[in-house]
Amino acid sequence: MFQPPPRNDHHSHGHDKHHDHRHDHPHHYDPHPSHPHTFAVDRHDFEELVISASREGPILVDFWADWCSPCHALAPHLERALDEYRGAIRLAKVEVDEGDNMKLAGHYRLRGFPTVILFQGGEEMCRFSGSRSTSQVRDWLREHLDTAPLAAPA
Repeated sequence: MFQPPPRNDHHSHGHDKHHDHRHDHPHHYDPHPSHPHTFAVDRHDFEELVISASREGPILVDFWADWCSPCHALAPHLERALDEYRGAIRLAKVEVDEGDNMKLAGHYRLRGFPTVILFQGGEEMCRFSGSRSTSQVRDWLREHLDTAPLAAPA
């Protein structure tokens, strides 16, 4: 019988701001290696990694669930659409069923998943729910962002 390795639960709340929470969660999000500007975030570091960080540049937040087929369908479209911004927009992934992340979903009054919210300047700028194609995501970003794409779409 397979035994998982022992967990290292060294959760100090003054932890390094670059701590990778993916190893803490059984249904973690593993970004594709070619998407270095995608990261997992939870309720405890949302203020720092999303709200505060959005004052430096736009952050797109994908609220998703492991059981949600449209969530899994949307993920590659988000990443493809963001590729042309070459890191000017970062993508934060919130797995709503992990820990107390559902409180974040409640705070933002999410009615279904996936829901994607664009934060800029420390505030919510706009949102959409449900799965969309790459071109629909690109159009939505162009409509709501001040930042122009840095690369032509592939």
